[in-house]
Order: sequence, then structure tokens, then C-alpha cells
Amino acid sequence: MRHVALIVAACTLTACIGEPYSRPDLAVPAQYRFALAQSQAPADTVWWALFGDPTLDTLVTEALANNEDLRIAAARVDQFQGAKVTTRAPLFPAVGYTGSTGEESRSELVYGPGAGESRSFSSAGVTAGWELDVWGRVRNLTAAADADWRASEADRRATVLQLVSAVVSGYVTLLSLDDQLLTSQRTLASRQQALTVFEKRFKGGVISKVELSQSLSQYEAAAAAVPVLQQQIAQQENALSVLVGRNPGPIARDRVLLELGTPQVPAGLPSAILTQRPDVVSAEQSLIAANARVSAARALYFPSISLTGLLGVASLDLDELFDDGS
Repeated sequence: MRHVALIVAACTLTACIGEPYSRPDLAVPAQYRFALAQSQAPADTVWWALFGDPTLDTLVTEALANNEDLRIAAARVDQFQGAKVTTRAPLFPAVGYTGSTGEESRSELVYGPGAGESRSFSSAGVTAGWELDVWGRVRNLTAAADADWRASEADRRATVLQLVSAVVSGYVTLLSLDDQLLTSQRTLASRQQALTVFEKRFKGGVISKVELSQSLSQYEAAAAAVPVLQQQIAQQENALSVLVGRNPGPIARDRVLLELGTPQVPAGLPSAILTQRPDVVSAEQSLIAANARVSAARALYFPSISLTGLLGVASLDLDELFDDGS
């Protein structure tokens, strides 16, 4: 009864070692400042499909399949999942086995003449051990490992969000450059026609050379803008190709900029939706893991209690190892 009382008292003291994490209370409004019509948020959906561009959908699919940063993030999730399992293992008894065989002879200089006769010996057994997690060290380490795994999953989601956002932004920028190039080419054609008219008027003596020079300057400025935009388009295509896992090259387009759909931002979203951001989730889970590790470190100030056992057989002759007398 004394041993039972001691264990109960130790378990009672466990609650004093470390404090569990609790999210601080924040005074945030229930919704944004202006109360608008409620709408369901398109969270965790293929939001890029709302642009209505098949080429953009293909680029996003390729990026999610080929991006190396995303593969690293997914591998880290598997890594922390495995660490979570191994950290939790000490909560259960550990079972092992042992075995040995050999031959020995005593020193005649120590034990006298005739003591050096050799003899063989063999042994085999099963071992078991279990650390009583009285102070919660293993439980806190398990909680920290679980929080690390959740943080890695949030980091993976953040990587997906950043990757898709970069692809969508790069594609929209490419369409915008196409629109600017088309405008510049139209401007160049207009300036070309105007320059032709001014040259004829100059030859007829209607205008001065100054006016002709001004028209020529406007034409040259429009002509200089075209190759700059063409170079920017090529650079943007190369960057987007590398981002989705292709070799640098051209990017097909199915829509022009004005033909893209406009995703609707849901109205009346609560402020608490910010807690769903992957970076916020990862930061909070990292804080939970650090808090649990502090509690596990405090448990090291107290003695550990383990139950161990050994069941086996031993014999001087290997053939008799499993006999009743062993």
C-alpha cells in the first residue's frame, strides 16, 4: 500500500510539471468593419479555375507535380510523421532478446594447477523494460512531435499557396505584357502612318522640318518600345516555364487579359479566418512544440522510474540449453 500511495502521489505531482499551451484571448471583431452579405469562403478549393483559362489550369497542375520545393515540403511531413511515432514509442513496454555462447578456462596461476580446464557456456533470454512516465516527459515530447508534424503540414500548405500564387501572378503578368505589346504595335503602326503623312507635307512645303522631326521622334520612341516588351515577354515565359518544371521556352495562351474571369472575394468574412492562414498555423504549432519541450526538460529534474525484467535460460552445454534444469 505504501508503494501504491507513493505512485499515486507522484502522479498527482505530474500536473505541476509544465503548463499546457492555451491560446491567448484576442479582442478581434466578429467580422470586418462593414457588415456585408454573408458568403461561403472558397477556402481549400481550386480557386485558380475561376479565371476560366485552361492554359492556366494546366500550368498550375504541372507546377504542383514538378516543383522541387513542394516535394521537399511533402517529404518533411513524412519525416515528422515518423518522428512522432518514434517519440511516442517509450510510452509502451520495450521487449528485446539476448543470447550468447562461448568457452572459457581459468588461469592456473590464479586458481592452481588443473584449473585451466576449458568449459563452454550458453545463454538465451527475453528482456522487457518500461519507463513509468510519472512526470510526463515522454507525453510532452510526444505532444511536441505532434505539433512539429502539424507545423510541417501547414508549411506544406503554405508552399502550395505560394507556388500556385506565383504561377497565377506570372501568367497574368504575361497576358498583361501581351496586351502592352499589342498596344505598342498599334501605336507604332499609327505613328508610321502619321510619319508618312508628315513626310509628304514636308515635301510639299506645308510644314517645317521641326514638325517632321517631332513626328519622326514619336515614331522612333514607339519603335523602341516594341523590342523591350518582346524581351520582357520572353523573360517572363522562361521564368514561368522554370517555375512549372519545364525547360525555358514559350508559353501558350488561350485567353487575352480582358477575357479572364474575375474571382469574387467573399463578403462578410469573420476576422477569425486569419487563424486558418498556413503561416499562422505553423507559427502557433511551433509555439506549442516549444512549450511542450520546456515541460519535458523540467521533468528531467526528477528521477526516472523504470520496470525491467529478464527471463532466460543458461547452461554449460549448448545441447542442454533448453532442458528443464536450465
